[in-house]
Amino acid sequence: MNQITQSFDKRLFDGKTVIVAGASGGLGMAMARGFAALGAQVIGTGTSAAKNAAAQDDPANAGIRFAVLDSRDHEAVKAFMAALPAIDVLVNAQGIARPGAEWEDETFLDVLDVNLTSPFRMAMAAMPQLEAARGAVVNVASMLSYLADAAVPSYTASKTGIVGLTRALAHRYGATGVRINAVAPGYHRTDMTRELWEDPVAEARIAERSALKRWGSADDIVGAVIFLCSPAAAFVTGVTLPVDGGYHSG
Repeated sequence: MNQITQSFDKRLFDGKTVIVAGASGGLGMAMARGFAALGAQVIGTGTSAAKNAAAQDDPANAGIRFAVLDSRDHEAVKAFMAALPAIDVLVNAQGIARPGAEWEDETFLDVLDVNLTSPFRMAMAAMPQLEAARGAVVNVASMLSYLADAAVPSYTASKTGIVGLTRALAHRYGATGVRINAVAPGYHRTDMTRELWEDPVAEARIAERSALKRWGSADDIVGAVIFLCSPAAAFVTGVTLPVDGGYHSG
């Protein structure tokens, strides 16, 4: 992480308020740590009080305040955002996958709500403060925004939808100065992909397909997200940036 954050001015987000949804683990936590290392006041949200408490107690998360928020709860999201006097950056990193079970209606709709509807819900609730700050939103798409996996139809559909949602939000709010972009992670070593990277055959197969011949780490997503939220990307909006080591183009 240090090598990544040292690529940016350490005061880049001084005085800025950054919300990272889905920050109690995986890619979301890495993103939250990246913003905190660059001076931001970071609020990380998650649905599990136990996971949030464990994250709060981790010295590596100094500078991050963790809060329980279910992004599927419309009223809770509105109240959470309304209580914040300023929001400069919103990162929608919340996401779930239920391999095999997503062919059932209830599970399909729940995954869709978390992965697609809740980023819309979060962005809309935060928009007054984002407009005041001429801020930035980054949504988390996936390599499955471009590919398909029959085990996760809702995950595939929702992450494909993130690309379209990002474009639509960018055009709706561009005139206000708010920029909305997305990143599309590939195979990163997180708890969500643990079953694959702990299998030597699957791990090697996936690494070989990527252009860089390796798996990503959680930290590998951080630089791209920081860039998209920085002044260096002042004329970048409506874009989905693959961060997958060249996997989906191979």
